[in-house]
Amino acid sequence: MRRYLYVSLAAAFGVIALKLGAWYLTGSVGFLSDALESLVNVVAAGFALFIVGIAGRPPDSDHPYGHTKAEYFSSALEGMLIGVAALAIAAEAVRRLLSPQPVHAVPAGAALNLLATLINLGVARWMLGGAQRMRSIVLEADARHLLADVWTSVGVLIGVALVPLTGWLWLDPMVGIVVAGHITGEGWRLVARSVDGLMDRSLPAADLAEVERVLQGFRSDEVRFDHVRTRRAGTRRFVGMHMHMPAHWSLGRAADFRLQVERALTRHIAGVVVTIEMLPQGQESLQEGGQEANPQGADPAVASPSRSPLAD
Repeated sequence: MRRYLYVSLAAAFGVIALKLGAWYLTGSVGFLSDALESLVNVVAAGFALFIVGIAGRPPDSDHPYGHTKAEYFSSALEGMLIGVAALAIAAEAVRRLLSPQPVHAVPAGAALNLLATLINLGVARWMLGGAQRMRSIVLEADARHLLADVWTSVGVLIGVALVPLTGWLWLDPMVGIVVAGHITGEGWRLVARSVDGLMDRSLPAADLAEVERVLQGFRSDEVRFDHVRTRRAGTRRFVGMHMHMPAHWSLGRAADFRLQVERALTRHIAGVVVTIEMLPQGQESLQEGGQEANPQGADPAVASPSRSPLAD
């Protein structure tokens, strides 16, 4: 993962130099807004490198579940930095809108900005592939921010190029305002996803369906599963459940069956940690919310055949 982030950081320095060059040549607020967004990339990539070092630490006595949730702090910070950049862009754009100024050397500035855009596009696509393979929200946040930067740059290029062709001086600051609105939405989505992760959001629908499919292969008149709960923390996935089996089964037989279920789940869902509590048929453990166990049988809402156990 560090390799991706080092490349992203190096590319960010090159891109911001090109975009600042475009702004210096033209005086365009549109190019300035594009450069400010790239500055966020530099800060975010540097912080992501720091966070990845924390997230990669093994579990310890203070953090028995590991440190992978640290990745969400990087994503949240990047989202907030995008918001700060959007405010700075909007402020400069409004100032220029109230006092329009001409742009200069547009072809040279556009060429520099186009080169920077192509670099971002290549790095973003490469990082997004790595994020999908490693299921890393840090890499995904960085890649999606770069993709947002690409589309922003395309819009800026078109808008600034039209200024000398049309003579509309107000078009340049309007491009900056549009850019500010666009990246604000991107920043909000990153922060919202980070909050979801910190709040133990369940696994994606595709993973839930895979859990259900695996468990269905082990269900029988003797064995049932309920209280299936899932969550994710960075690159790791957690699945917990109750497994009910006949009371006459030996502990060894029950443990062997549980091991089969665990192996099946870990084989079909990458990075999953499985916790299975074994209980005799007709017996429930104490549940959240202070509810007492039902000694007479299963919770009707859980045991109902018309309801998927993944809904609990």
